[in-house]
Amino acid sequence: MVKLKLAKGDIRTATPATAKKILAILEETYPDACVTLDFKNPFELLIATILAAQCTDERVNQVTKGLFRRYPTPKAFADVDPVELEEAIRSTGFYRNKARSIIGCCKKIMEEFAGQVPQTMEELITLPGVWRKTANIVLSNALGVTAGIAVDTHVARVANRLGLAHSDKPDEIEQQLCRIVSKEKWTPLTHLLVFHGRAVCTAKRPDCPRCPVLHLCPWPDKTI
Repeated sequence: MVKLKLAKGDIRTATPATAKKILAILEETYPDACVTLDFKNPFELLIATILAAQCTDERVNQVTKGLFRRYPTPKAFADVDPVELEEAIRSTGFYRNKARSIIGCCKKIMEEFAGQVPQTMEELITLPGVWRKTANIVLSNALGVTAGIAVDTHVARVANRLGLAHSDKPDEIEQQLCRIVSKEKWTPLTHLLVFHGRAVCTAKRPDCPRCPVLHLCPWPDKTI
């Protein structure tokens, strides 16, 4: 569950028309919005996304630069000594859990998927350490498959503030966003909300006066 402090009182639910306006403005504001994890193939993005939990993409990119040279394949990760991998990814935080997930994930890829990253949501979420968010990121950005919307803490926070969703549970937020936004916009929506959450609609002190969608935002606790 995403730790999210919802605003007091009722926030009106955005209509599909309002959601479309918000999306159009954010597309203009962040024309280069995209996944910011470095990867060369679906497998690298899968590992990078697991490492990105509770860690900045910038830090993950620093770590994976050497990590993928050292362990270039699922087999290499599946066979690695856990302590060795823990040390290699220590700076990303929660390194013991992440190492356990990565090794388990790669072993299953080797044993059940012939060394290839699965290409469906149903198969991806059977891998250790992989939930819908991770699966959506890999599918949409590395495999060109639109199966849903990746909901991280930025997406959860911004979507709730803008009235696009009303929940602190990622699965519910994803379902609500999928209902209000057309499917061809699901992937860019994730990137746009992440970029907006990092640049303006931050967790502790959002910069509301600089917000390009301020006039469409129903959040009652604006910093004006």
